[in-house]
Amino acid sequence: MKPKKVSKPAGIVTHYFDKIKVGVIKLAVPLKEGDEIRIMGGENTDFNQTVKSMQVDHELVKKAAKGKSIGLKVKERVRDGYKVYKV
Repeated sequence: MKPKKVSKPAGIVTHYFDKIKVGVIKLAVPLKEGDEIRIMGGENTDFNQTVKSMQVDHELVKKAAKGKSIGLKVKERVRDGYKVYKV
């Protein structure tokens, strides 16, 4: 399946917790549950996923503001510096 077209940059991955498969993303735009994002980086990472749940400071939130860092369960391994886009 070909990933959908990229719209605008939504943030950047700043950390990845391998054991729990959670990426920390510093947001450049607001993000909410139900939004679709695309994560791209490295040679082989390019996937879309829907935001199902996210945390800010270990608290579950439905939406997060620009400038916040969120914890987000991701379906593939991500690394620091990978770009996140809103689809």
